[in-house]
Amino acid sequence: MVKQKTVWVCSDCGNQQFKWTGSCHICKNWNTLVEQVEVQEKGGRFESRGPRVPKPVLIQEVDTANFKRIQTGYQELDRLMGGGLVEGSLNLIGGEPGIGKSTLLLQLSKCFADQGLTVLYVCGEESAEQTSLRAKRLGIQSDRIYLFSETLFSHIQTQVENIHPDILIVDSVQIVYKSELSSSPGSVTQVREIAMECMHLSKGSGITTFMIGHVTKSGDIAGPRVLEHIVDTVFEFEGDRQQGYRLMRAVKNRFGPTEDVALFQMNEKGLQEILNPSLTFLEERQVGSPGSVIIPTVEGSRALLVEVQALVAPSSFATSSRRSTGIDPKRLTLLLAVLEKRMGYQLHALDVFVSVAGGMKITEPAIDLGTILSIASSYCNRAIPSDTLVLGEVGLGGEVRSIPRLESRLKEGINMGFKRCVLSSKNLKGINKKLTDKISLQGISRVEEAIQILLQK
Repeated sequence: MVKQKTVWVCSDCGNQQFKWTGSCHICKNWNTLVEQVEVQEKGGRFESRGPRVPKPVLIQEVDTANFKRIQTGYQELDRLMGGGLVEGSLNLIGGEPGIGKSTLLLQLSKCFADQGLTVLYVCGEESAEQTSLRAKRLGIQSDRIYLFSETLFSHIQTQVENIHPDILIVDSVQIVYKSELSSSPGSVTQVREIAMECMHLSKGSGITTFMIGHVTKSGDIAGPRVLEHIVDTVFEFEGDRQQGYRLMRAVKNRFGPTEDVALFQMNEKGLQEILNPSLTFLEERQVGSPGSVIIPTVEGSRALLVEVQALVAPSSFATSSRRSTGIDPKRLTLLLAVLEKRMGYQLHALDVFVSVAGGMKITEPAIDLGTILSIASSYCNRAIPSDTLVLGEVGLGGEVRSIPRLESRLKEGINMGFKRCVLSSKNLKGINKKLTDKISLQGISRVEEAIQILLQK
């Protein structure tokens, strides 16, 4: 008998090494090494190996005439995917438990079945009866959707060969396993092997495949990063459960824009797409409320208007609190330091809370000036004019820097009825005159000027 070899696999990057060293040699993270039995090959590595190209092909000779996209039935989702779902692609959808991943894929299955496509839904975490009950609640009935409650990949492979589906949905990749591997389902080795099998299945047979992935406590998709490297698209599902909003973000997309977003709302009929997110985010806004600022932000190819709210209140404890929702806490600390230094506000003994309404998470620095003004507005208890937009990056010296893609932000503000915008004076060069006729632009160079213009009149 051949002696089995054990290797140590990094759960973050997938690196393999033969000794435990505490930290991974590649990603340098600690306590991420998991002991696994090395895979002993018996003939071919992957069961789903498709036909190989016999020789290299010149790039201009590649036949793209048969390249086509499948419409999902959701306008926002088609835009997020770059014009539709690419046939034969491998797609990964990640999100927290109960966020609506299975619900969305059931609704997509109905749209695909209505187009005459055959769908095989592998519901490994539920029985076929449980998934059928959810489908009936959503009003989904079709003779082209097959439910298969199985976790062993060889059985799934057999049914794929029997049914020949156009769409394959694996719910989830962490529950499916290969019997040849001694590790448990959800381990690094199992997740990587199942993902590679699905890749060869989709590329070799032309089957469009969806994989649902669980997330860790930090919000990352569970399994090694190689899971995200081998797929064509990675979509992250996030949102605010209290308000029912769901945000799908394209983290990776080989066929369209990245960092683009699509907004949905969960109700008793499932997920409904929202075609005008700016209107949805601002419809519950209270006009004339101190601490409220409207900021045009860009997510992928779309400009959105979001409301940033701030609350400055006396602290009941010796140490003041700084909390933020939707904004990086480290960035908030930096902006508070700039505000204290440049304006002399005594914020060290006050609690500061900042939140982006609607459950959005914003990482771009274009919201710096709006965040500072919302804090200053709450501190002074003076409201910023309701028809005013604020945007600009703030440096450590208190200077307001220019931001990219200004025209798309201004167009969205004009469509929502805003009449004024405070921004960096460096952004005023080369703006289309048609925009300046519809909205008043006021350039500033420092934080002090913005606060004086909007709050100290």
